[in-house]
Amino acid sequence: MRVSLKDVAERAGVSVKTVSNVVNDYPHVTPAMRARVQSAIDELGYRPNLTARHLRKGRTGIIGLAVPELGNSYFAELAGAVIDAAAQHEYTVLLDHTQGQREQEILVCQGFRARVMDGLILSPLELETEDLAARRDDAPLVLLGERRYDLPYDHIVIDNIAAARAAVRHLLALGRRRIAFLGARRDHSHQPAHLRFIGWQAELAASGVAVDERLVATTSGWGHEDGARAMAALLDSGERPDGVFAYNDLVALGAMRVMFERGLRVPEDIAVVGFDDVTESRYAAVTLTTVSPDKEAIARLAVESVVGRLKGDQNHEAPRAARLLQPGFTLVERESTLGRRPRSF
Repeated sequence: MRVSLKDVAERAGVSVKTVSNVVNDYPHVTPAMRARVQSAIDELGYRPNLTARHLRKGRTGIIGLAVPELGNSYFAELAGAVIDAAAQHEYTVLLDHTQGQREQEILVCQGFRARVMDGLILSPLELETEDLAARRDDAPLVLLGERRYDLPYDHIVIDNIAAARAAVRHLLALGRRRIAFLGARRDHSHQPAHLRFIGWQAELAASGVAVDERLVATTSGWGHEDGARAMAALLDSGERPDGVFAYNDLVALGAMRVMFERGLRVPEDIAVVGFDDVTESRYAAVTLTTVSPDKEAIARLAVESVVGRLKGDQNHEAPRAARLLQPGFTLVERESTLGRRPRSF
């Protein structure tokens, strides 16, 4: 049988209103009264009806998360972090898969699911500024990723140039000088790849190492197969690097498979650094050194942005100015640059 507020009130010897104030975390409750009600809640196993609570506020209790590719380990792990962060605020997350297509991203940001979502966290690849400027949905929106828009939406992004420079700096410190970049895009439309390419260039130049464009491998995508094809083409051209900085971990792992098939050793012949720190990178035959964005911080900031604006709307507060938020990153050093080490599982 479902435990009600009235049941809790009777057990605690207080009014239903007092129980409601405690459950909704209203500030004007004495510590002693709060402890008394909480004890009754714990004893009876009371669980609040979150759906009813959100509906009373004119909300659905759902935050949308739209990402380009759920099959990509990075976005899958990020989605898990967003779900965990939203649960802390008693929100449920509705996932949407845009496939990185502009039409799908427009549909999502224009609010085709506005009746079921209180706010949206969107990671766009192809969306243009004019698409967002034409948005009429007033649900809070927060943007993830490196595409920059001069619009009044909170934007959460790591410093890709600094992260790429840290990766290349690590390879240079190991004595590598022919460092390839795998995963470039020549048209600059995909800003993450372009920014990481700029970081690769900048760190080589700052270290006095000539930038060799023959060591730049473009790809049409960023999966294992793209990394494998790029590495094979690079080796077939006769341009063998002694280090590789890959756009992401999947590209790096695909490239490492080709190195193995060609009889090349990692890291003895070619040291490799990826980007994203997906789970797979820790369990590869040769574990992968990688740039690790703080996915938990990205998720937490995104959810807090949406929830904060919802609370501001509810309290009739003046709209808050848009913010650019930059979570940190770390370079995780593993076997693909440091060599074999004892494993601990």
